[in-house]
Amino acid sequence: MRRPLRFGLFVPQGWILDLVDIKDPVEQFEALVRVTRRAEELGFDSVWLFDHFHTYFKPVLETTFEAWTTTAALARETSRIRIGQMVTGNGYRNPALLAKMASTVDVLSRGRLDFGLGAGWYEHEYNAYGYDFPPVNVRLRMLGEALQVVHAMWRDPYASFEGEFYRIDGAINEPKGVQLPHPPVWVGGAGEQVTLKLAAIYGDATNFGGHLAEPEWYAHKFDVVRRHCEAIGRDPDELIRSSDVETTLLRAGDDPEVLTRTYRRDDTLEQYREHAIVGGPQEVIDTYARLVEAGIDYIVISDVPGLATTDVLDALAADVLPAFASLRAG
Repeated sequence: MRRPLRFGLFVPQGWILDLVDIKDPVEQFEALVRVTRRAEELGFDSVWLFDHFHTYFKPVLETTFEAWTTTAALARETSRIRIGQMVTGNGYRNPALLAKMASTVDVLSRGRLDFGLGAGWYEHEYNAYGYDFPPVNVRLRMLGEALQVVHAMWRDPYASFEGEFYRIDGAINEPKGVQLPHPPVWVGGAGEQVTLKLAAIYGDATNFGGHLAEPEWYAHKFDVVRRHCEAIGRDPDELIRSSDVETTLLRAGDDPEVLTRTYRRDDTLEQYREHAIVGGPQEVIDTYARLVEAGIDYIVISDVPGLATTDVLDALAADVLPAFASLRAG
């Protein structure tokens, strides 16, 4: 039986220059909180943060709030909505420490943490902050070990692990969190040989996107996940199948060229539309429906122009989400 369709939302954090219209950093953070609380009121299932330290795609002197401290703060500013990172960059934190951080946040949120982890990719950021940036095959091996360390920290009274990159020896992690057996693990990335295999072994959710014009791409990826699950005797339906979906909701009087300028980076509007929705409510509904048909059961809405300073979130909730009410009910 198909699980109910869920909707998440990336809140304005600064990484994609979505707070530049607000100058005071305190007010910027209050805008982030305001959007999060409004998403909770409107019935969104989750809010999400990027794990990045400075802006993309050009590093500039603008606000980017750090993901895990912000996760903790939002956990105390809300009461129902789930909070996650899409996804934590593995190379930025020792995985044993990260597991401890996640356990603490799960407690202070009363069991509302979604734990995202990926191999990391933003080389400029690694270099700027002094982190090693090994080749992708090494980063993927590190991710595989990190997932084992995190699971051990959440599972064992005295966690131990000896690997190529990480070692722990009788590490104590108390409290281990609220959710049982542990917070859901969202593994980011679509690599078929390694990343999706790690998701099948250690994950509770997969997350990838960027191919809105090719719904069959998503179906193929889910077939790969299914084969990996079957190889280890796991039911593939246990895994959430999620996608980030860049969404520009056009309303009367909106100029799509102007509205998407910051988010398009170096793309033309036509190029941007290959991996992002730019349209009115019906176009957004139709695109989401194609993703659902391809197998997506969790849509995480991202890159929404005006999210921090306008009522576009209310428009999404009023004009788009009701079209999926029957699927959301299960």
